[in-house]
Amino acid sequence: MTPAFPVQYKTGLLEAIEALDLAKVSQVVDILKQARAEDRHIFVCGNGGSASTASHFACDMVKGASFGRQTRFRIMALTDSLPTLTAYSNDVSYDCVFEEQLKNFARSGDVVIAISGSGNSPNVLRAVEYANSIGCRTIALTGRDGGKLAPLAQVNVLARTQHMGRIEDLHMIVAHMIAYNFMDTEKP
Repeated sequence: MTPAFPVQYKTGLLEAIEALDLAKVSQVVDILKQARAEDRHIFVCGNGGSASTASHFACDMVKGASFGRQTRFRIMALTDSLPTLTAYSNDVSYDCVFEEQLKNFARSGDVVIAISGSGNSPNVLRAVEYANSIGCRTIALTGRDGGKLAPLAQVNVLARTQHMGRIEDLHMIVAHMIAYNFMDTEKP
């Protein structure tokens, strides 16, 4: 006999997957194709589980979607430099850890992907606000009602569920949809 909770979790996740707006995911793919064609940088950020998703996504794009190809993705997760994150957190504020890195690296026309289950993480909001102010393309992966982040981003992919675990699961699924689009359709 299968315990009730795993069935409920699976059912909720499948409902969230069914509610996913695939047109928005396709928009993200198109933005990233353009960024690669124009040799733009792509930056990804998030906190907690979203930080892990950002790192995982960057890895998939740097290796899986780029290896053996003439054109490659120039992508980095702003979550991956622990010394930089802790220096800004300790010396300035955790709210600026992604924004300050963007000030070093981002240029107009680059892409910033912000991942936040709640859509309300101050450091993620500041990163997107800064990115918008310098002319970057902005993408959000959010959950619940999208929070404050959804209307800030030019494209928002919403995980329509209240459960943070399912939101994080769906964000990873979206990241894989995007990365595998390039891996499966653009063989070397």
